[in-house]
Amino acid sequence: MSSSSSAVPDYLGDEDLTQETRDLISSLPSEKGWLTISTLSSSPILNLVFALINRHKFPVVSSTSGNHPLLVTNPHLLVPFLEGVYYESPDFDFSKLPSPRLMNTHIPHLSLPESVKSSSCKIVYCCRNPKDMFVSLWHFGKKLAPQETADYPIEKAVEAFCKGKFIGGPFWDHVLEYWYASLENPNKVLFVTYEELKETKAISTQCGLATPPHLGCGFIGEEEVRGIVKLCSFESLSNLEVNREGKLPNGMETKAFFRKGDVGGWGDTLSESLAEKIDRTIEERFQGSGLTFSC
Repeated sequence: MSSSSSAVPDYLGDEDLTQETRDLISSLPSEKGWLTISTLSSSPILNLVFALINRHKFPVVSSTSGNHPLLVTNPHLLVPFLEGVYYESPDFDFSKLPSPRLMNTHIPHLSLPESVKSSSCKIVYCCRNPKDMFVSLWHFGKKLAPQETADYPIEKAVEAFCKGKFIGGPFWDHVLEYWYASLENPNKVLFVTYEELKETKAISTQCGLATPPHLGCGFIGEEEVRGIVKLCSFESLSNLEVNREGKLPNGMETKAFFRKGDVGGWGDTLSESLAEKIDRTIEERFQGSGLTFSC
């Protein structure tokens, strides 16, 4: 797929691929439609982790004066995106980034570099209710590539999703890899859900995220956590000019990353039959894992 003829990000383009890679890609099954573009967003957890690990450098109090980086810079510009960085600069040296180093990725756990899995670095994985996640991707994809998705009905998208036709592999594989990794090594991998982060009582989740053995930010008071949660809330960030105007270097409009952020908001897009189809698929694929979804 060529980024010159679509809204596909440059790092998913094929202009600089070797012939060997082109041959490999051409041999793989393909699906044309809304799922051909990268429509994953990790903004909620990205904001929280950035604010938590940089709370001494950028105290929450700075947000009241409008000086906090999250108030003036889109979060995707504050944290290097692993796939995008290596496309733009294959020799990029993450060790030169100031400590603590924070990176963002959509790579499946199975495909993570061994250096990541065997090192002391921490992994925080955020998962969302499948129906809300699907609807978010559906609207995101239509914003980013309206011409490519114009003739792709949502019924077909649900069918493809339930068959595992997804840009990072089947949705359930992506989630379960990190879920099982968190069970096997909870000090290494922290698995959280978007719904947990949105709950009022999630203050305990935020504290647990910040303290050892996860991010290791040291002791953090409940009042400070509340300030960070307020700063990083969807309501707060979605209204900022930096997240409503302009584009990222890859051409994506910043406003595309913020729609509603509601828990259970899938009902405004999915019919009852489509929602049931996703529910049946998820129930079957996650059976026996111990992982369940609300809403």
